[in-house]
Amino acid sequence: MRKFVVNHLGKISHSDADELMRIMQAKRIEDEIIDTLLICEHDEIVTVGPRARNDGILPPEGYTTSPVDRGGGLTWHGPGQIVVYPIFKWDLEGESNVKAIISILEEWVIESLKDRDIKANRDERMQGVWVGQNKICSIGLSFLRWTSRHGLTINCNTPPGRVEMVSGCGLGQDTTTSLSALGFNTTKEEVLDSLLSNSSLLGREIHEL
Repeated sequence: MRKFVVNHLGKISHSDADELMRIMQAKRIEDEIIDTLLICEHDEIVTVGPRARNDGILPPEGYTTSPVDRGGGLTWHGPGQIVVYPIFKWDLEGESNVKAIISILEEWVIESLKDRDIKANRDERMQGVWVGQNKICSIGLSFLRWTSRHGLTINCNTPPGRVEMVSGCGLGQDTTTSLSALGFNTTKEEVLDSLLSNSSLLGREIHEL
């Protein structure tokens, strides 16, 4: 099984993370590094993808924004959220297209939340992971030579009302929320532990340094 390394960045600005991802993506394409999973948290910012820009969709006033080149629309980042950026070369069996890759990431999150006694699911309205009628995980990737940047977010215990005010493309306010707002008493650390415990669902295993 292909190995990958986990890099815990802690709190990092979105701009610094974006620069790091671009550098690492180029290195991964040239096989200068192996698959790497970046885990971090950002200060509050809303990233605006091409779909949102094309449709003229913006968050409400009072949110700092930044344009990004990953798929999708608006994505809130901030405290209480797990951010995962896979700098992966997606060329293994079952990774032949973007839909398949997104499905792998969704299944990874769904199964990991199951370990925390949280029943999560997919929803036809938008890719990502949902709990009931609410979206708690956003996924958006950017590819170069089938090597990814950007990734996914899981809203664990975000500040009340902040992510809820940011409408995804085609979704109303309050559709996207956090696990704590839905009444689940689980921490970021617990969810992250479950993600790493289920990392074989990515078709890879963690390389212990």
